[in-house]
Amino acid sequence: GGPRRLLLVSNSTLHGGGYLGHCQQHIKSFLGEKVKRVLFVPYALHDRDAYARTAREKFESLGYGLDSIHESCDPVEAVRKSEAIFIGGGNTFRLLKALYDNSLIQEIRKRVLEDGIPYVGSSAGTNVATISINTTNDMPIVYPPSLQALGLVPFNINPHYLDPDVKSTHMGETREERIRQYHEEPNTPPVLGLREGAMLLVEGDKATLQGVTGARLFLRGKKPTEHEPGTDFSFLLIDSNLQNL
Repeated sequence: GGPRRLLLVSNSTLHGGGYLGHCQQHIKSFLGEKVKRVLFVPYALHDRDAYARTAREKFESLGYGLDSIHESCDPVEAVRKSEAIFIGGGNTFRLLKALYDNSLIQEIRKRVLEDGIPYVGSSAGTNVATISINTTNDMPIVYPPSLQALGLVPFNINPHYLDPDVKSTHMGETREERIRQYHEEPNTPPVLGLREGAMLLVEGDKATLQGVTGARLFLRGKKPTEHEPGTDFSFLLIDSNLQNL
């Protein structure tokens, strides 16, 4: 099989634009012309039919057919036959539970890591592509059997990363403080805070920050660092124990 190819997008909708509008050109160049049909996983939202309609409309406008996995009588077989996979946003806990319930974790891993089919994730779909969903922003509305996710990359991502608002009187933790609390636990991997409008392109052992807004990288025991679009994040793919550097 070919090397892994991932496009991990922070958010589906950017202020002022439509569904996947801000990243549609990235998706098109990422999938290319060899892919004809995309397998969509709508498990993160309750109304899967409506979600599939929204996704189908967008992908058809880009020239791709779209099959929604929830319409298949055999989800495992749907993954085995897929040319590309797109997992959309919503509630990360609901999404991961459905992936486990349908025995799809190992199947998707195999298709992406061994067979080299392209994987597009948005928001919750980006969260589940990483080691675990420990750094999601979502409420645990259901209980997946594990917080371990697909493990397509050896670190965690925080989609929709929010910078502290200096004018805010809100006294709850900032996103940065919550990630720092996560890193107080031993052996926790790096966390890439992807702002809305940012995405990470992974091709084999190369990872590049794309989009318009940049990202913030958190390594355990280190000060967070700020990164512009174009940053090479390939070092994050080498080993999840980067905190020992």
